[in-house]
Amino acid sequence: QVQLVESGGGLVQAGGSLRLSCAASGGTLSDLRMGWFRQAPGKERAFVAAVSRSGGRTDYADSVKGRFTISRDNAKNTVYLQMNSLNAEDTAVYYCAGTKTLFNINAASYNYWGQGTQVTVSS
Repeated sequence: QVQLVESGGGLVQAGGSLRLSCAASGGTLSDLRMGWFRQAPGKERAFVAAVSRSGGRTDYADSVKGRFTISRDNAKNTVYLQMNSLNAEDTAVYYCAGTKTLFNINAASYNYWGQGTQVTVSS
């Protein structure tokens, strides 16, 4: 059973950057297509970014394109989310997730979830 643990969240000023990490244990990360999702207070969980098993294909929500970058290091069993030019609308709990299904952005298709890490952007 794969377990995912996020880290790297925190408080940052608007315009700043953070890098989130998602470490996998109990399984092989390269077996999974990985995604990042976020949930702001009072809102549903929303897709942020996804990466294929090899890292060769990525997809992003329109709201983060050009600011966020998803990547993975299968040798380290870790997925990353580099977040630049952060703004108050990026404030949320960020979750990494994994799926063995086809590459997609639908949260319901992801079987493995981390516990989440809080990102707070002050304006």
